[in-house]
Amino acid sequence: MKIEEIMNDEVIVVRENDSISRARNLMLKNDISHLPVINEDEELVGILSETDIASLLKIGGPAWKRRPIDNILVKRIMTKNPVTVSPNEDIKDAADLMLRKDISALPVVEDGKILGIVTKTDLVRIYSEKFKGRYKVADLMSKDVVTVNENTTLSHVAKLLDKNNISRVVVTAGKEPIGIITATDILFAKLDKPSTGVATEKIFFVRVRPYKKKKRVRLISTLTAGDIMTDDLITINQDFDLSKAAKIMIKNKIGSLPVIDDDGKLVGIVTKTDIIRAI
Repeated sequence: MKIEEIMNDEVIVVRENDSISRARNLMLKNDISHLPVINEDEELVGILSETDIASLLKIGGPAWKRRPIDNILVKRIMTKNPVTVSPNEDIKDAADLMLRKDISALPVVEDGKILGIVTKTDLVRIYSEKFKGRYKVADLMSKDVVTVNENTTLSHVAKLLDKNNISRVVVTAGKEPIGIITATDILFAKLDKPSTGVATEKIFFVRVRPYKKKKRVRLISTLTAGDIMTDDLITINQDFDLSKAAKIMIKNKIGSLPVIDDDGKLVGIVTKTDIIRAI
């Protein structure tokens, strides 16, 4: 099957000198996670993902990251010279490229023009339709799941996503999954403090240091995992067919499913990336 058969040819783009705020709003309005970036000559110069924007939310970093997102340009954080494919390539080539380059979307280009975009979602949809009966969920799921509890601060969740190069964490109570937080959840959370991207408050240390008259002050995140997690959690049993997992992801517009055993205990997680490995 060729890429032109499954690609989205209605491409929403952003310009390199647009603000991150505008890019974020385009993603939210159109329910997409990637935006090809063009210059003044309509040439493809980069690609911007929701994960790129979410990385701005982690505390610390260079001074420019602490500006309000209205004042940060797309070209500052986009991936330059993005990997592309042609419309006549096979979908397996697209899957292999995504896995090898650790990317989730490929602009489809011919003669220097953007014709469309193919994403992991497109490939997962094809798997749900064409690859039934090949694998069980347990065959492809990841057993090492990054978890947090509902009291974990949102800033710490953002750091975990960045440190582990992942797009979601599972919220657990004991061994049972009770929620999930994705990069998108953080990205579109209420932004009260531009420098961290999350609500903050001043916390005054009770003890005054002897050599200074003022108390130590720091800012901490007040939002927790429990505040923004998706708690109407959809899970899947490890013994189900992988195509069923793909179908659930497409139907519910989600990128992963916590995997449980017959006792409802968390045993893994299956993602779109895991599914395209099976193509």
